[in-house]
Amino acid sequence: MLKILNIVGARPNFMKVAPLHRAFENHPAIESKIVHTGQHFDAKMSDVFFEQLQMPKPHYFLGVGGGSHTEVTARTMLEFEKVILQEKPDLVLVVGDVNATLACTLVAIKLHIPVAHVEAGLRSGDRKMPEELNRILTDSVSDYLFITEQSGIDNLKKEGVPDEKVFFVGNVMIDSLVHYLEKAQQTTVLEELGLTKDEFVVMTMHRPANVDTAEGLSSILTIIENTVPFKKVVFPIHPRTANNLKNLGLWERLQAIEGLVLTEPQGYLEFLQLMQNASLIITDSGGIQEETTYLKVPCLTFRDTTERPVTVALGTNQLLADLNPITVHQKFVEILEGKAKQGAIPPLWDGHTSERIAAILVEQLNK
Repeated sequence: MLKILNIVGARPNFMKVAPLHRAFENHPAIESKIVHTGQHFDAKMSDVFFEQLQMPKPHYFLGVGGGSHTEVTARTMLEFEKVILQEKPDLVLVVGDVNATLACTLVAIKLHIPVAHVEAGLRSGDRKMPEELNRILTDSVSDYLFITEQSGIDNLKKEGVPDEKVFFVGNVMIDSLVHYLEKAQQTTVLEELGLTKDEFVVMTMHRPANVDTAEGLSSILTIIENTVPFKKVVFPIHPRTANNLKNLGLWERLQAIEGLVLTEPQGYLEFLQLMQNASLIITDSGGIQEETTYLKVPCLTFRDTTERPVTVALGTNQLLADLNPITVHQKFVEILEGKAKQGAIPPLWDGHTSERIAAILVEQLNK
């Protein structure tokens, strides 16, 4: 039996590890355990982890908590080293690009434990993003690099990574989406929020570049105000965004917008249901770009660059360099007029990526 430790640090990691853990448990040659570092942890997220994603309670909870990037990385390394020394795994599997991804990778390789990185090779080109540094450093030392799209192969080749380490397998986020889509359709979130299919827009905003200034937040409010005469706007508001709106004196303006449906962050299944039925998603998220591409829902992403260029090249995603309400309204009107970008589902985004990864790891580790 091959013992694999799967690392979870933040909420999006669970959507990626859930299908992997399921595939590993179904494979007769793999023993799978989950290590939750605790970088993000609260009761609501626990519900998502354990109930909605039907996952077991993590075998280890490190309780790292928040802090600066340095503090989180250092505490994760110290706590995870104890787990590795106790478990003596055959492989450590990390996903995505959070601090836990890099921290656990560094501990494993220093103890001569092979590392597999899922979602390897993604690059935004912006090294000011901590996630970009985590991606680059993790890829540079990992033994098995699992790729979601062609750009990942191209990026790793440019960085001199040997071809034999790289495996093009598809997207585990889509595995979760496919697996839970029917269950998501059984939620009552549309009825609870008074929504009708195609008659609303979903917005999520949380990146510091967009929500940490009065100018950025004012533009977000103007975008909402320009949209609600045509469609309702559902805004599951991130705590950072809410706090900044209050601190900068913009909260009352937000609450005064008629046609705005303001909610707390939604569970995974509820948010899937919202995305699937929306006429448009306005976001600055990474994962939503992928999910909307699979669902073929128009998506406007407020970022200069994306580490997921296939969502633009093939999918329904469009990048907007700044929070310009005029540009957003022009795009929105085009969508209302039936001129939305149709998009296509990228290769191997078929719901079976996790099984491919399990088969490859068993083959490679038994050589």
